[in-house]
Amino acid sequence: MTCKGICIRYKAQKPVGTGRYASGQRRCQICEIFIKWEGLWCPCCGYRLRTKPRNLKYKAKLRARVEADSMEAAAATEIESEVQEITVKAKSKSKAKTAKAKTAKIKTTKSKAKTTKEKTPCTHCEKLFVFADKHEKNCKKNPEVVNSQKSESIAIKA
Repeated sequence: MTCKGICIRYKAQKPVGTGRYASGQRRCQICEIFIKWEGLWCPCCGYRLRTKPRNLKYKAKLRARVEADSMEAAAATEIESEVQEITVKAKSKSKAKTAKAKTAKIKTTKSKAKTTKEKTPCTHCEKLFVFADKHEKNCKKNPEVVNSQKSESIAIKA
């Protein structure tokens, strides 16, 4: 459990603007240095590395720094999700526009292909219809239709 000198390879420089623990550095109490190492144990002596400060003042600083970083990360993810939503909406709008343009082209080609049929008036109500003969069979002002409806209603009542 003594320092073997291996830790010097992993010795970390003091970061500017942030604390050592906030930047990911760890401290070995046996070797008495800060190292840049991902494991929990010192590569030199095998002693447990400290990942948090012991002083209350520096603990509070680290806690505030971690909270600020997490809020920034959350804001960044919200912005990214909003950007993705906007791009998805823009893509769907462009697809909808192209689909509308295609249907409009199809409608115009169909309307050009159709020959316009003349509307003829109904003999009973004189409204214009393309298929006047079909309408005349069911027209409310047709005396044959009115009489048949009355006879049916009488039969139902009796």
